[in-house]
Amino acid sequence: MTRIVVSGLGVVSPYGAGVKTFWAGLAAGTCAIRPITLIETDGFRSRIAAEVPADTVAGLGVSARRTRADRLGLAAAREALADAVLSARDRAETALVVGAVGGGMFEGEEWYWEETRSGRPSPRITALRSILPCTHAETLGFRLGLGGPKETVVMACASGAAAIALGADLIREGAASCALVGGVDALTRICFMGFNALRLLDPEPCRPFDRDRKGMSIGEAAAFLVLEDAERCRARGARHHGELLGAAVTTDAHHVTAPHPEGEGMVRAMTQALRAAQVAPHEIGYVNAHGTGTLQNDRTEALALARVFGAGRVLVSSTKSLVGHTMAAAGSLEAVATLLTLQHGLVPPTAHLEHVDPEIPFDCVPRVAREAPLERALSNSFGFGGQNVSLIFGR
Repeated sequence: MTRIVVSGLGVVSPYGAGVKTFWAGLAAGTCAIRPITLIETDGFRSRIAAEVPADTVAGLGVSARRTRADRLGLAAAREALADAVLSARDRAETALVVGAVGGGMFEGEEWYWEETRSGRPSPRITALRSILPCTHAETLGFRLGLGGPKETVVMACASGAAAIALGADLIREGAASCALVGGVDALTRICFMGFNALRLLDPEPCRPFDRDRKGMSIGEAAAFLVLEDAERCRARGARHHGELLGAAVTTDAHHVTAPHPEGEGMVRAMTQALRAAQVAPHEIGYVNAHGTGTLQNDRTEALALARVFGAGRVLVSSTKSLVGHTMAAAGSLEAVATLLTLQHGLVPPTAHLEHVDPEIPFDCVPRVAREAPLERALSNSFGFGGQNVSLIFGR
């Protein structure tokens, strides 16, 4: 079995640009969920989100002619490639897998909004050229000189994690020896309004696993990892952040928006990932949960975790309580968080957790980060339509 290591990390998050900034926010338990400034929110039940600060976007060094999502993605991808110290020759052979959903929808909405309100044709119509999710892979591949296989994964909120799993498959199958993988999503009106219409957004910052939780908080981000054959990484004298021990992707196709009531697909994803990693459940010290803060997700995920690990037998926390649900970027952003947790021996907290739901039989690390020596950890990502991805990382 080919061993796969993570030789590069790159992040643009609601805390700002860079992996160090991201980890500093998580470790401090700083909540980045605030009133939205990017779009109009009057009249909505929830008016908050985890937005990438305007000064951060302006300072990314990416042309403002690009879509907001492409600007986030390019900056995060460049950091990951620089961290991995990949040469131009290395990049020419590097695969690219991008998890995406929104594409350039924000700019498409700007065009539609302007035409509808003015009653006149808008020159913003050119934004429609970048509206599809696949445009991220085209932009990143061309701008960064990535000449290997290119894929776009659209699996709802599990897209970023699925991109990591697919990149690992490409390396194990010999299609590439190195892959840039991850996800990106920007805030959009359609996402914000849609989740508000479903009454899935909490008017206050989300409270995963809390008895009184009322829904999730959306966010935006980009996070990329460089995956590499461990032998190749060692041969070129590069360091790595950890090892991707195993990954699994399942679907239960139970309902368009609701998870299977017994977490059937979640359980299969975790057990298959453990099998792929050749790791027993008791060897996992921490789970970075999908943990959205909705009534159904948290209870179902806790049920699935109990079936796999046993009630109370693993530390669990949700970083979405700090940076919101970043949609297609969530799985890769949380993969980075999981790797950093292993590196630093510090588990990020679940913010705003005051009264644990009695149906959640786990220590969910309330409010304050906790030191914990860890060797292996699991990251869960679940999406609408029953999309389930579990990733296992080791130090």
